[in-house]
Amino acid sequence: MLLKNKNAVIYGAGGEIGGAVARAFAREGARVFLAGRTLATLDAVAQDIASSGGAAETAQVDAFDKEAIERHLEEVVQKAGSVDISFNAVGIPYSQGDPFTEMPLEEFTAPLAAAMQTQFLTATAVARHMAKKGSGVILTITATPARLANPNSGSFGVACAAIEGFCRQLAGEVGSHGIRVVCLRSTGSPDGPKLSEFMRQLAELEGMSREAFVARIAQKTVLKRMASLAEVGNMAALVASDYASAMSGTVANITCGEVVD
Repeated sequence: MLLKNKNAVIYGAGGEIGGAVARAFAREGARVFLAGRTLATLDAVAQDIASSGGAAETAQVDAFDKEAIERHLEEVVQKAGSVDISFNAVGIPYSQGDPFTEMPLEEFTAPLAAAMQTQFLTATAVARHMAKKGSGVILTITATPARLANPNSGSFGVACAAIEGFCRQLAGEVGSHGIRVVCLRSTGSPDGPKLSEFMRQLAELEGMSREAFVARIAQKTVLKRMASLAEVGNMAALVASDYASAMSGTVANITCGEVVD
């Protein structure tokens, strides 16, 4: 198992991406602590993990609240002894579909501020705990608009680029403490119901079917497809493991070749 005896905190674990990563971590032997705002969705993921023989605990945590984040981490450390891995998959309500020239300032800046708030608070809080042990892995996720100039993607692409920049900066600051920081960059996973619905909405704005919209994105990739939720989870587990011990301050590209480095 890649993550045997590791303790992992997943923020936004009740969502599609967070849930996929939590399941992958648990499958690879990690004890997972599922954090989020809605206990019902967290409990559903925990039950799924438990039914597969994994270990999962849930906690209602506001990942935009410094005190709540730090209080939860203290509880995790008291129970498990350490935090070895963190993954932030907290969803942000980005506004997409309108060009910048028609977008109110607040509609552009509010999602940016929210994205950076949760990333900064969770990553720096867990880094302080990891520094005491001298090891740890901090992960998050972005998407192809971080590198591609996709029209009418609103503040989403700008936020993705900002998150990747933050990860590079943080990696430079905590590396001497044995902490790695890596960002995953995905195409988006159309097998997730929520993302599938969002793609349907974007497709509708362009006057096409969801299937045609997804096919158009897939056609832009080298592999002619988009990454699945399972593949996102698998990559997160691999990067969090010691097999990726030399990786930090970088982006793990799982865009199926839509972005070629």
